[in-house]
Amino acid sequence: MTSQASGGTGVALFDLADRRLAWLGAREGVLSQNVANANTPGWKARDVVPFASYLASSGSSAGTLVQTSPMHLKGTLPDGTEGKVQPGEQSPDGNAVSLDEQLVKIAQTDTDHELASTVYTKYLGMFRMALGR
Repeated sequence: MTSQASGGTGVALFDLADRRLAWLGAREGVLSQNVANANTPGWKARDVVPFASYLASSGSSAGTLVQTSPMHLKGTLPDGTEGKVQPGEQSPDGNAVSLDEQLVKIAQTDTDHELASTVYTKYLGMFRMALGR
């Protein structure tokens, strides 16, 4: 699969980083809605699908593990519990937003965003160095 056919840069790592950053941006929006509605009666905390599921649904093979040698260990799949909404306590008005949980998710999203941006920037720097710019 070439990235250019899908409108990408032609470099798989850049396309993967672009998708990760877009997913993180969407997650940040959903989590901020949860925090903003922490006092809204009946509001249920929401989250986006896990990134691996997002990649799989988009038809990308970028996150697929491939055994390239019989000496390599086979990869394992997650148990499917990631990203599922766990029933939690609700306030008397039916609101199920836990600010502590939302703030932890926001902090993790921020850390993931920083990592994806750093990888993108470093990889771009390697290209520049290789091109002598």
